[in-house]
Amino acid sequence: MSQTDTTKSAVARYGPIALIAVVALLGAFALRDYLSFDALRDNREALIAFRDSNFALTVVAFMAAYIAIVAFSLPGAAVATLTGGFLFGTAFGTGVNVIGATLGATAIFLAARMGLGDKLRARMEASEGMVAKIKAGLDENQWSMLFFIRLVPAVPFFVANLIPAFLGVPLRRFVISTFLGIIPGSLVYTSVGAGLGEVFARGETPNLGIIFEPHILLPILGLCALSLLPVVIKAVTGKKDL
Repeated sequence: MSQTDTTKSAVARYGPIALIAVVALLGAFALRDYLSFDALRDNREALIAFRDSNFALTVVAFMAAYIAIVAFSLPGAAVATLTGGFLFGTAFGTGVNVIGATLGATAIFLAARMGLGDKLRARMEASEGMVAKIKAGLDENQWSMLFFIRLVPAVPFFVANLIPAFLGVPLRRFVISTFLGIIPGSLVYTSVGAGLGEVFARGETPNLGIIFEPHILLPILGLCALSLLPVVIKAVTGKKDL
C-alpha cells in the first residue's frame, strides 16, 4: 500500500471521530448560551408560532438538531428533550426525542467503532488474564449490560454510546437497546417539558433532578434490576446469551 493510500485510509478511519471531537470542543464554548433553558424561555413564543405555522418542518428541523446535538456530544441534550415536550407534548414529543437520540447515538457509535473500536476490540481479544475474562463476560451478557447502562441515570449518555463501540457490540443490538433503554428517561424529561408553559408563567426553572425522586427513580432502578436478571440466571444455570 502506497503512502497516499495509507493516508487516505487513516483519514477515512479517524476522520469521523476526530471531527466529532473538534465540533464537541467548539460547541462546548460557542453554543452553551444558545442551547440553554434561558434561550428556550426567551424564544418560546417564536418557537410556538413557527410550530403552529409549519408543524412538519418543525418536526424535521427539531429532529435534525437533536441528532446533531447527540452525535457531536454538544451541550444542551437535556434542554433539547425538554423542548421536544414543550413543542409536541408528552406522547409525540417522547417519540421524536427517542428517535432523534437513537439516530445521533448510532452516528457517534459508528464513528467511534470505525476509528478506535476495531483496534481496541482486537487487543482485548488477544489479551490474556483479567482483560480476557472481562471481555468474555461482557460478550456473554451484552443485551443485559447494554440495557443496564442505558437505564441507569448516572451513566452519561455519550459514555453509553462509546463503550459498546469499543467492545465490538453489533450495530443491531446497539440500536435496539438504545431505542428501548432510553424511553423511561426520555418520557420523564419530555413530560417535564410538556409542562414548561406553567413553569414559564410562574417564572421558575424546571426541576431536572426529578428523575432522582423516589417515585420515579425506584421504578427505573427496578428496570435496571430486571435488565440484570438474565445475568443472574445465566450465572446460576451456566447458559450463554442468545
